[in-house]
Amino acid sequence: MAKLSFEKALEQLEQIVQEMEAGELTLENALKKFEEGIKLSRYCSQKLDETEKKVTLLMEQADGSIQETPFATEPVDDE
Repeated sequence: MAKLSFEKALEQLEQIVQEMEAGELTLENALKKFEEGIKLSRYCSQKLDETEKKVTLLMEQADGSIQETPFATEPVDDE
């Protein structure tokens, strides 16, 4: 799974959820999908944690303090 991008892993996880929610899998196949989903979920969580650490490092101030700044979801209107 090391070569899998976060986006592809999330896409696969969403597909597994849809398949399981449909309720058409055999118990054995559902268990396999569940195991695969857990692995993908952990992988995505790890990638998000790594990204958060990188962002935190980038936001670290010269004096070593960390300034938390929320990401802007909409452009700021200065008028």
